Amino acid sequence: MKLAFTGIFCCLTFSLLAQTRGVVTVIKDPMIDSLIARRIQLNVAAVKPAGVSGSNAARPLPVVSQIGYRVQVFYGSNRREVFNEQARFKSLFPTFNTYITYKEPNYYLRVGDFRTRLEAQRMINELRPVFPTLFIFREKINAPNLEYSNDK
Repeated sequence: MKLAFTGIFCCLTFSLLAQTRGVVTVIKDPMIDSLIARRIQLNVAAVKPAGVSGSNAARPLPVVSQIGYRVQVFYGSNRREVFNEQARFKSLFPTFNTYITYKEPNYYLRVGDFRTRLEAQRMINELRPVFPTLFIFREKINAPNLEYSNDK
């Protein structure tokens, strides 16, 4: 009797667990689509080199930020000195990005977007003869593009 009662109970519960498919309606503000389109447009404009159009244009890449390392090359309270040091660094190492920040009362010149501390330390070893005071700082960086070669 107990076995029959359990069997009937199981059959009835299976029918209760059956679900029917529903329809999901998404209601959103139309401004969201225009904001997304504007962001894509800004990213494409930031990546595309000036004067290049058509099939030679660069593909749009998103700006990705992550935590990484930068090397502080110079700091001081004189704005002109910091910009002079930035120009000197850019003349010696044109491929590295430079960033000037101001935290009262000093300006800071930091360079590079390094994923690891080891990369930043290699940069310090290269810069040591030219710039006397160098420090590594962990902060939000613009993730550099990884360069892969197709060599086998």
